Amino acid sequence: MSIKRLLRPERQRQIPPQFSWLDHRLVRERRLQNCEPPAWALYLFLVTVGDFQGLSYYSDASLSRHLRLDPLPLSRAREQLLAADLIAYQKPLYQVLSLDSTPELEAPRQSGSEARSLGQILCEAMARGGTP
Repeated sequence: MSIKRLLRPERQRQIPPQFSWLDHRLVRERRLQNCEPPAWALYLFLVTVGDFQGLSYYSDASLSRHLRLDPLPLSRAREQLLAADLIAYQKPLYQVLSLDSTPELEAPRQSGSEARSLGQILCEAMARGGTP
């Protein structure tokens, strides 16, 4: 078994002021806005299974089974979370990062796009079997 170590110690997650592992800044700062539903599902899974430092070991095969994602959508979801600076990854180790850094400015929501809850997005992703 590999020894767990923080990939980015300066970004070890802390319980945010509102006492929830799912930090409200994910929504307020639109941290997941450019991520597809499988990335939201992967993030929620990693937050759920991570230890107190946000670390977890899950193989692609295991993540694919749990999230009902094929390898390509899983890889794309991971890349989106890396691009959003929400996780660090060094196979097979994941670290959920703190949200302390300033997010890049996001493009405003396109007119006509409808706001959806995290629950709605996750349900849609699971209904599609994880394929975008």
